[in-house]
Amino acid sequence: MQAPQRLVNLLPSSMRSQVDSWFETLEIFTEIRDPRVLRALGPAGVRGLLLKRGKQGTPTEMPAKHSAYFDWTYPSDQPEMAELYRRAKTGQWNADTDLPWHVDVDPLNPEVPLLPENFIDFSGLDAKGIHLDAEEKLKLRYSLCAWMLSQFLHGEQGALFAAAQVTEAVQFFDGKLYGATQVMDEGRHVEAFSRYLDEKLNRLYQINDNLFVIVDSLMGDGRWDMKFLGMQIMVEGLALGAFSTLYQETQEPLLKYLLRMVIQDEARHVHYGVVALREHINHHLSESERQEREDWAYEVALLMRNRFMAYEVYEEWFEGRLSRADWRTFVMQAPGMQRFRRVMFSRLVPNLREIGLLSPRIMPHYERVGLAQYFDGASADELTAEQLISGLDGTAPPTAIAAE
Repeated sequence: MQAPQRLVNLLPSSMRSQVDSWFETLEIFTEIRDPRVLRALGPAGVRGLLLKRGKQGTPTEMPAKHSAYFDWTYPSDQPEMAELYRRAKTGQWNADTDLPWHVDVDPLNPEVPLLPENFIDFSGLDAKGIHLDAEEKLKLRYSLCAWMLSQFLHGEQGALFAAAQVTEAVQFFDGKLYGATQVMDEGRHVEAFSRYLDEKLNRLYQINDNLFVIVDSLMGDGRWDMKFLGMQIMVEGLALGAFSTLYQETQEPLLKYLLRMVIQDEARHVHYGVVALREHINHHLSESERQEREDWAYEVALLMRNRFMAYEVYEEWFEGRLSRADWRTFVMQAPGMQRFRRVMFSRLVPNLREIGLLSPRIMPHYERVGLAQYFDGASADELTAEQLISGLDGTAPPTAIAAE
């Protein structure tokens, strides 16, 4: 994007951010190699990236297309899903009463930071002549944490609606029973994140345009397996990586407890996606259909890795003082964001392998963007929620803060 960036720099400062945004959108579209993937993501990209449908201050109507799959014999047809259903029933929790809402949260308390100091490398800003004092650095980390949690909330709303659709459309009856528990899970996550942002952080950021594109694309896709792939594997995989990273990073006890509870749910959700898609992709799709989904997953993986740049925070803090290109570099080089991307792909890539979307044909593309190190990782069906939690450094037992 070097040539466009030189053109952007010639424009008046009042126009640079908007034109840079247009060039970035064009770059996203031109990077998509498979025309079928472009057809799937293109309309949502126009609505999200150009028309900013998620940022108009009004509810968004998305046309939903899928077939509801009824089975009047009520078979027990998928033992692994049936076991997930049993675990989900015993794993339900109440966001209103089971979280320690009595904990006082001061987002600007340096002794109990939402994000650690090393989450951001401020030398990148210093090099551009922007020098923040200690209080401003703390406030910027607060803004980034609130932005991340806002995106979690928006993603959970998308997951709530997608889970309801998938429960109608999935072709395993045991999967329908499990899907009902996920709808409940997602509603509880929306409740918990919304309350935390409202009562504890007093801040809510608008949905990131790239997240809007993914949610919009999935809601309008009539193929049940694409909804599954996009939400259960891609978005939930992203969420599991993000929740795990923030769980490790934060020292705020209520947030840590909330994330611990959500991670246990999300581990089941991704496992469900692996079980549902493993047989379908490997045995019930043509090679052309499988390749389309393989290309789609790769393009969305790059979209998630490269495009969640917290522009909403940039616009609040630095627009007019720092170019969008410099902000992108700053975010990409932030140590905390690098850790997040590593955890995200350590969860995502093995699941793509397990469901048959990491063939020798696509592997060189992942290698080229530095993701080969995750090819042999453990997939969701090989990890329990307890193993995930125990693998996170600094894990504290839930009883540590649950009681008044």
